[in-house]
Parts: sequence; C-alpha cells; structure tokens
Amino acid sequence: MRVFMTGGTGFVGTMLSRELVPKGHQIGILTRSISKDRKPGEGVSFIQGDPTREGPWQKQAAKYDVFINLAGASIFRRWSKKAKILMRASRILTTRNLVNALAVRNGGGKVLLSTSAVGYYGFHEDEILDEGSPPGNDYLATLAVDWEREALRAEDFGTRVLLCRFGIVLGKNGGALAQMVPLFRRGLGSVLGSGKQWFSWIHEQDLVSIFLFLLDKESLSGPINFTAPDPVTNRELTRALGTALGKPAFLPVVPGFILKMVKGEFGTILLKGQKVIPKKLLDAGFRFRFPTIVDALSDLVG
Repeated sequence: MRVFMTGGTGFVGTMLSRELVPKGHQIGILTRSISKDRKPGEGVSFIQGDPTREGPWQKQAAKYDVFINLAGASIFRRWSKKAKILMRASRILTTRNLVNALAVRNGGGKVLLSTSAVGYYGFHEDEILDEGSPPGNDYLATLAVDWEREALRAEDFGTRVLLCRFGIVLGKNGGALAQMVPLFRRGLGSVLGSGKQWFSWIHEQDLVSIFLFLLDKESLSGPINFTAPDPVTNRELTRALGTALGKPAFLPVVPGFILKMVKGEFGTILLKGQKVIPKKLLDAGFRFRFPTIVDALSDLVG
C-alpha cells in the first residue's frame, strides 16, 4: 500500500516507517522543508508542504491509499496563550487540510488513522473508561473532541476513519521516558501530588503493532484506545521505574501546588489522569506484547 503521513519524521512516525517499509509499503512523509543533506530511507519519500496550510501537497496526498495523521505540537510545555494557539492549530488545521485532500481523491482513501488522545475523556478519578465513555469538558478534552470531529468528516468521502486515542507512549528513544529517566538516574524521581492519579500508557512496540493490526482489521472503525490493558497510578509508576533503574525514589512527594506554580495549567494534567482500557482492541483479539508496566519498563530501561 501507499501510505501518506503527517508528523512522519517524529518519534512515532519514524518507528512506523521502519515497520511498514520492510512489509513492502511505500511511505510519503509531509515535511515543511526538504534539505539536500537529509535523505529519506529506502521506500520513503518526502513531500514538501505545511500541513496547517492548503497547498500543492494535497493533490499529491490524494494519490495515496492510507493516511496516517500524527501531526500535533507537544502538550508538554507551559500553556501560554501562544502555546494553546499552536497546539490547537497544529491539530485542527492539519486534520482539516488532510481530510480536504481526501475529497480531491474522489471516493476517499481506504483508511484514515488520525491521532487523538485519552485526554478526550477528561478526568474521572478511579472510573474505568473505554471507547464508549463520554468526553470531558476541560481544555484537552474539548481540543480532542474538535480534533476528532475534523477527522470524522472523511467518512463523507467513503473513508474508514480510526480515531487513535493515544495514552502516554513509553519508548527507548522518545516519549515520556525521555524526560523521566534522567531524573530517576540522578536519584530525583518522586511521586507527584497524591500519587493516586491514573497513568494510561502504551509501549512503543505495541503502539506500532496496533497500527498494523488496524490496517488489516477492516471491521474496526471509530475511536480506538491505544493504551495497555494495565493502567497504573503515578505512585505505582514511580515505584516500578525506580525498581527497573535500580534507583528507588526516596525523595518527598512533589506537592501539587508546586507543580502548578512551575508548570502552570499543564501542571493540573500531571496531577489528574484517566484510567483507560483498550476494550475494542481486546474484543477484536489484539494481543499485547507488553501488557504490564513491569514488562514494559524491564524491556525499555531494565
């Protein structure tokens, strides 16, 4: 198949390309600039264009069969007014323009896998959430609802749409661990706030395997939780990561008001969470290679 990606040069997109190309798929990656010194790998080509703006890239995208939308500015920053505008535009405008490219295709692509996030559900303390749970009403939840609404427009063009609600991605060379491991190695790991907030996560290899599974599973559409079946609390995560690194966390708990003071509104996200399970994947027979946090961390940092 011919696969078109936005956000394809990032952490997740790079992993996906490495899995797709050996299986015979041709990858086209949208990038804002193409440097002569930057060569795509075998089976990969670069297409120049800004996903937040309409342009000639849309006609090129329309020639592809599968569309994977990974673009979106990181939320791991202090949420200034400018940052919020960037976070929203990078998601809404990119998805809107990609779906408009599907309209050019006259019949749509075979499938659109569009990134979303478990932040869609808002904060529910200990309530177990699956794909049928309603959205929240906080900033991230509202952003996710609008983001998904843009992707679902592609159904009007005969496209099978999958809304990929990511949990926190754990990887060896990226994702949340890239920020956490250095602190723990220096003995600075600590529980955040009450430590009772839920952490819905996914191992990088399982995340890629889910994408491949969904490409073949034509009966699935709509929201899919990209999370392991064993969510953990912040306290459990802290303990597991400290054990995996041989660096138990002895520091006092980081008070919630300190996090909010340092991180602003984003600090609230670190103090709350969602207990999300991948019900649709489990019902469809997907088997996780790393179903528990101990399995995942043993592989990634042990």
